Amino acid sequence: MAKIVVYGAGSIGCYVGGRLLAGGSDVSFIGRSRVAGPLRTHGIALSRHDGRHWQVPAELIDVSIDAAGAAAADLVLVTVKSAATSTAAAELANVLRPGAVVVSFQNGIGNADVLRATLPQCTVLEGMVPFNVVERGPGAFHQGSAGELEVLRAPAMQAFVDEFSRAGLPLIERAEMSSVQWAKLLLNLNNAINALANRPLKEELSKRAYRICLAMAQNEALALLKRTGIRPAKLTPLPAAWIPVALRAPDAVFERLGRSMLKIDPLARSSMSDDLAMRRATEIDWINGEVVRLARSIARTAPVNERLCELVREAEQADVRPSWSGEALLAELRRAENASLSVREAI
Repeated sequence: MAKIVVYGAGSIGCYVGGRLLAGGSDVSFIGRSRVAGPLRTHGIALSRHDGRHWQVPAELIDVSIDAAGAAAADLVLVTVKSAATSTAAAELANVLRPGAVVVSFQNGIGNADVLRATLPQCTVLEGMVPFNVVERGPGAFHQGSAGELEVLRAPAMQAFVDEFSRAGLPLIERAEMSSVQWAKLLLNLNNAINALANRPLKEELSKRAYRICLAMAQNEALALLKRTGIRPAKLTPLPAAWIPVALRAPDAVFERLGRSMLKIDPLARSSMSDDLAMRRATEIDWINGEVVRLARSIARTAPVNERLCELVREAEQADVRPSWSGEALLAELRRAENASLSVREAI
């Protein structure tokens, strides 16, 4: 049986790894002591938005805080926050055997490239996790939205495909992942809005003012992607270019058009919102910040996404977490957009 190691036992890592373990795979976890302790004590309790549950007892959990635990890995699932990718790569380089397969199940665009540069002896593949996972308590992780895992198609990955299928996590294999990653990032632009709103995702997306904020951020990104020749993959019933139009619809109309987007657990929040709640650094620089970098690479600006980056960074440092209303946030983003337009016209 193949040895699978989850490097970065946070919400996503514990959920995906826990599902594989519940499906009969040989899985070990590497993570911080904050997570390792509860896993050793409570095991892993998993649940989904559709009511399904899985339980893995503590005695079956192999968890370590040391990267050396990955020495025997055939497959490593990297699920650390993007800021920790370089550190993860350096630690894994010291222990992984040649030929090991490494999948980056992380937010952002370039994490697999960072891993690939430091792990030339391994097969490094881009992956994508479409669903939201919430940590509900010690060792308890809940999948709050729908979707299937995706990964770059590669011969080296074929040995593990059945493991995911057996766990009820079938892999969608893609010939290329850039278009998938950008499509996921377009959806993830809502993470910042949800974090600033300080509301559950379903409640936030039910309010038109917040949705217009997201439409502005997505339209800005879509215009840049068009200029650079990147065509986002179709991950939802609506193509990526149509989503901003649907987001601007009145609430009653959006409830019908965006039914799939609203198939979310009523209490689920974005990972960025959870990070602010826990006073942890967010991944804003690897989500909205990716749009800002793309704009700069072609001598353009991305004022809406840049302002969202600034607001989240301010929230990270604030003594009291902000809770922006949809109307106030929309007005703030429009000011940023208009200010940028005025500068371009003056030039």
